[in-house]
Amino acid sequence: MEKLRIAAFGGFRSIPPKAGAAGSDKFALELYPRIAAKGHQLIAYSRVYPNDTDVQHPSYEGVQIKYFTTVKKAGFDTLVHSAKATFDVIFKNTADVVHLHSGANAIWAMLLRMAGKRVVISQFAMDWKRDKWPWYGKLFYIGSNYLTAYCPNAVAFDNVFTKEYFEKKFKRNYQFIPYGSEVKPPPLNIDILTKLGITKGEYFLFVGRFIPDKGLHLLVAAFSKLSTNKKLVLIGGSPNPSEYESTIKKTTNESIIFPGYVYGDDTNILMQHAYAYVQPSLIEGLSPVILTVMGLGTPLICSDIIENKFICGDNAVTFISGDDDSLARQLHYALGHQEDIQQKAIAGMVDISNRFNWDKITDQYIELLKKSK
Repeated sequence: MEKLRIAAFGGFRSIPPKAGAAGSDKFALELYPRIAAKGHQLIAYSRVYPNDTDVQHPSYEGVQIKYFTTVKKAGFDTLVHSAKATFDVIFKNTADVVHLHSGANAIWAMLLRMAGKRVVISQFAMDWKRDKWPWYGKLFYIGSNYLTAYCPNAVAFDNVFTKEYFEKKFKRNYQFIPYGSEVKPPPLNIDILTKLGITKGEYFLFVGRFIPDKGLHLLVAAFSKLSTNKKLVLIGGSPNPSEYESTIKKTTNESIIFPGYVYGDDTNILMQHAYAYVQPSLIEGLSPVILTVMGLGTPLICSDIIENKFICGDNAVTFISGDDDSLARQLHYALGHQEDIQQKAIAGMVDISNRFNWDKITDQYIELLKKSK
């Protein structure tokens, strides 16, 4: 059996996750230890930001960790870090095959291939459509699409819709490999709820980055239209808060709670005991958060974008994307139909456990990394 030497970097910030963690970090956390457990050598390049005091780990569950310092500015932090990782792979020969997150890193695929490395890119959502990027950021992503299409040895898409877009535009075939949905049962304790001053089943929850395409402004507006004793808990944010995030946090609604960053078991405990999880996103790939929530059997309320509906089908309450009135109506519906949303959650847990399996996904990635010659 061929044992691979793999390097990975790009969209994820660190293993294990730290402040600013998002879907790409969860993807790395789930996939890479599983690859390492199958006997492959894997080095994950993690980021260190200025004034970062977090502990640096030489390894994590069989994955080697190597750190490089980057800048704070969003977008440029990925470029700087990926450049350093690229040259480290080339000049120190740390790997034979490189797994890059996001087509934004396709520019490094050219250098890596010139150095004789095999390259696989995981392309997620249609990033050039995200409102968080200025015009030059969107232009960069659009240009990167061409590099993504032609430069790497292989490209894997986490959702069929972005895959179809690329196949139609570039007349090439690509592979669909989703995220997994399995979630380890979290601990029985609910200390994190006590710490945050909330009660089991008495809050709506969101976990993620505070950026425009996540639709938090819609959720805050919709929740503020309700008459309820339940809380709205918004977990996360950014290590470099934007004007958008600052505006969201200026809400005067005392029922909206901003605990900051919560990780690991505590996050899953919060998800498991929420009345319902709300995903108001305007743009997504295949959302690992939705998969986790459904894997825990928690009722889900999400926007009706095709990527979300691909995962949840009829097993969630959906609202019209971008419409806070529609979201308010569905939040109100959920408050009055607890049995219905719980039945959807149970059906959803069964459905996604069959469709999104991490062990199967790991094997698919290993085969793709081997074939990328």
